[in-house]
Amino acid sequence: MLDHLIQGATLVDGTGAPSRTADVGIRAGRIVSLAAPGSTDEPAATTEDATGLILSPGFVDPHTHYDAQLFWDPYATPSLGHGVTTVAGGNCGFTLAPLNPSRPDDADYTRRMMCRVEGMSLAALEEGVPWGWSSFGEYLNALDGHTAVNAGFMVGHCALRRYVMGPDAIGGQPTPAQLDAMVALLRQSMAEGAWGLSTTQSSTHSDGDGQPVASRHASREELLALSQAVGQHEGTQIEAIVAGCLDQFSDEEISLFVDMSAIAGRPLNWNVLTIDAAVPARVPRQLLASSRARAAGGRIVALTMPILTPMNMSLGTFCALNLILGWGEVLSLPVPERITRLADPEVRAEMLRRANSPEAGVFRRLADFGRYVIGDTYSEANAGLSGRVVRDIAAERGRDPFATLVEICSADQLRTVLWPMPTDNDPASWELRRDTWQHPDVMLGGSDAGAHLDRMCGAPYTTRFLGDCLRRRRLVPIEQAVRMLTADPAELFGLRDRGTVAVGNHADLVLFDPERIDAGPATLVHDLPGDSPRLDSRAEGVVSVRVNGVETVRDDKLTGAVPGTVLRSGRDTRTVSTR
Repeated sequence: MLDHLIQGATLVDGTGAPSRTADVGIRAGRIVSLAAPGSTDEPAATTEDATGLILSPGFVDPHTHYDAQLFWDPYATPSLGHGVTTVAGGNCGFTLAPLNPSRPDDADYTRRMMCRVEGMSLAALEEGVPWGWSSFGEYLNALDGHTAVNAGFMVGHCALRRYVMGPDAIGGQPTPAQLDAMVALLRQSMAEGAWGLSTTQSSTHSDGDGQPVASRHASREELLALSQAVGQHEGTQIEAIVAGCLDQFSDEEISLFVDMSAIAGRPLNWNVLTIDAAVPARVPRQLLASSRARAAGGRIVALTMPILTPMNMSLGTFCALNLILGWGEVLSLPVPERITRLADPEVRAEMLRRANSPEAGVFRRLADFGRYVIGDTYSEANAGLSGRVVRDIAAERGRDPFATLVEICSADQLRTVLWPMPTDNDPASWELRRDTWQHPDVMLGGSDAGAHLDRMCGAPYTTRFLGDCLRRRRLVPIEQAVRMLTADPAELFGLRDRGTVAVGNHADLVLFDPERIDAGPATLVHDLPGDSPRLDSRAEGVVSVRVNGVETVRDDKLTGAVPGTVLRSGRDTRTVSTR
């Protein structure tokens, strides 16, 4: 007997093949039958009529930071509600394990680093995570059996360095013995299930003390030694970030990525390719790394988002504005002193110069302050400004937009919420995206779900993209859109028996209404441990989500089931050739 039979669904199976109507039978967490409508003879414990609905594989999010959140939120919200059944975590060089048991303070260092660099709530990290592990395998064991999604994790370079070198990981270079120990620790972590290595060399990544994170101090020799070790284990990957990921790679960065992938014989993915028709040289430059990698026997995959993700900012808390060269010196001051400095026209002029300089890279897009929309305000002086565009307010006051924005924020003691409107929402940029998505080394992803919780909400990219494809811009057919969200990332990671709807595969499935599928607006909620805030977005039109055959979402609501699996390298992933 079948456990469940889905009847008459429009099946979009993830392969890119034309959709068809089918009955899909599930038993013991697997897909056991695919048949023409009405032709399934085997009885089923439960059935549902899916006429008019699309059935697809569960979506795979290739870049998340759910490493901590899954302990207090096994449902990986809001991702699960948007059809994501498998998440890849441990990205950007940052993981919660391994932790050296001889240095108990390392857990506190890790919490403060994650708070600063990934925008996680310190209270949530302190109150919502058990912190009882040492090895990477112990960390995975702590999650196993307690999640509603499937989850796999890279091991972070920063954790490896800290474990072996202690405080000397910041600023120091390993001795030959320490490098050997780091490689051995990476091998152990992969043997215990880590998907491979993640690392960062990005100038935007600083720890809780404001110092460059540990992996930023690594030499080329160290990075290649670790990369070579990745290639000695089955089903592994590399994920890496450098400064050029934010704008355009340098020659040295391209060479590093190519050599890391080639020496490992494994794919390397990076985050995130920003596509903007106003910067036509960016995409060809970034994808030059991919063509050079293929020539060298490697593969470099660029992640890119298919939606524009709104960013919640302020002058009072750490956000993307702090990452503009020179701005952190002002925005890190105590609030009263910060307000005084911002009131100085010369200070503002220098900040604007920095924000518009080539050194600002991709952050130059944040420098058009007239395009900002005022969000929540807190003072009587700002009554009625919420929802208004700064340019219009500045015209009324006869001031320039940046001075107007500073004036508004200062009246709120810098608590004002700011929403910068994207500059790349034009037809030419969307056409460039469609063209770029066809490249074999470009993949959708980069949500950062689980990080920067009160500043952005990228998790809904799956449902918003599908709504865009079905009813709005229609940049790609639905069959291609589903493949890009399912089979493509599953293939990159070598996921076994996932990513397509096929007999024998795990029953990770999404059933949705093509007339309604979408994502609601991002709203601020206070549901983290310690009552910390985060942005949330509800899905629309998701009828059902199944993970390993068990229903986790019904009619846009969680069922409470936790059938997810911690996916371990080798057992649950196979080696993907770079040839």
